[in-house]
Amino acid sequence: MNYVELGEVQEAFAQIIWDREPIGSGELVKICERELNWKKPTTYTVLRKLCEKGLFKNENGLVSAVVSRDQFNASKSEKFVEEEFDGSLPAFLAAFMSGKKLSSSEAAEIRRMIDEYKEG
Repeated sequence: MNYVELGEVQEAFAQIIWDREPIGSGELVKICERELNWKKPTTYTVLRKLCEKGLFKNENGLVSAVVSRDQFNASKSEKFVEEEFDGSLPAFLAAFMSGKKLSSSEAAEIRRMIDEYKEG
């Protein structure tokens, strides 16, 4: 999946959809009015933009994800590691873990993940 840049407000809107999908567009308007203080046209404008970006689809008034929250977050994380750590996962982990200690269960889970994703 290609990385899709979202602003803070667009990401909050996306979270509303991911939390409730599939959701009727009318219900989405009501939720956005209540939670984001948006008017109906604002909701539909932002929805259209996120559909154009390929994140969601609105078919017959039913809004659902084309890209899951997990896929979006993975893409966002990959872009961050690429930009901030020259694509080096070990450099990212070293910075992230600086001054932290792992529990035995956390270390075991990370080892399991490394083994699962290891090449060869």
